Amino acid sequence: MSAAVALLAVATAAAAAGAGPPATPLRFHGEWRQGALLLGEAPPGCAIRFDGHDLALTRDGVFVIGLDRDEPSPARIEVRTPGAPERTLEYPVAPGDWKVQRIEGLPPQQVNPPPQVVARIRREAQQILAARRASSPLDGFAQRFIWPVHGALSSVFGSQRILNGEPKQPHYGVDLAVPSGTPVRAPADGRVSLVAHDFYFTGTTLMLDHGHGVQSVFAHLSRIEVRLGQRVRQGQVIALSGASGRATGPNLHWGVSWFDNHVDPAALVARPPLR
Repeated sequence: MSAAVALLAVATAAAAAGAGPPATPLRFHGEWRQGALLLGEAPPGCAIRFDGHDLALTRDGVFVIGLDRDEPSPARIEVRTPGAPERTLEYPVAPGDWKVQRIEGLPPQQVNPPPQVVARIRREAQQILAARRASSPLDGFAQRFIWPVHGALSSVFGSQRILNGEPKQPHYGVDLAVPSGTPVRAPADGRVSLVAHDFYFTGTTLMLDHGHGVQSVFAHLSRIEVRLGQRVRQGQVIALSGASGRATGPNLHWGVSWFDNHVDPAALVARPPLR
């Protein structure tokens, strides 16, 4: 076991009736809160299932769980250890404190797309979903992430968006206000999982696979500097920022997901690394 893994904070499963925390073979680093990406440690031979996914473990026994922006409480994890019956552990999930963001002045066709582009939007959404649902043995997810650019946060994760006065889906990422052409760097090690140059909403779009279901998406780019399938290292320039797609001005949209669950990128920059 690595020294970093040994530093994991011990977390316990909360009993549904509130009778006290029973002993559990799992250890977690992070807070059980909506939008969190939790890193955990399990003993050899442990099988873990959460949210319909059989979780993969690294050689050090590290795994990852993503709690969606709207994750219900309690979160339930199925665990089986050698020689013991399967157990279901329950963890209370704290609600997020989501803001309301109003954006005015968008072109009407970007708030309510015309019927002739709806099929295109669905095709593009399916490409992003396919990338998100992939899982690889890469372990960049266990690093302390870095900011892909340095700029003012113009929009935070989880905010309920009201566009031209109409409520829309929440904002599943962070927006960083930077000039067009700003170098965008990989926030963690990974592999390029999607390259697209003209998506309706996100414009020139790039995705990185960090392993075990964790993906980054970068939107509104002006240029992509890497190719599909390429391995990249943390800090490597992967793109240039821009204002393509549905953008009110130059910025970088950075989103992070665990399979279909959306998590808060800003929280990953502050967490300690596990490798």
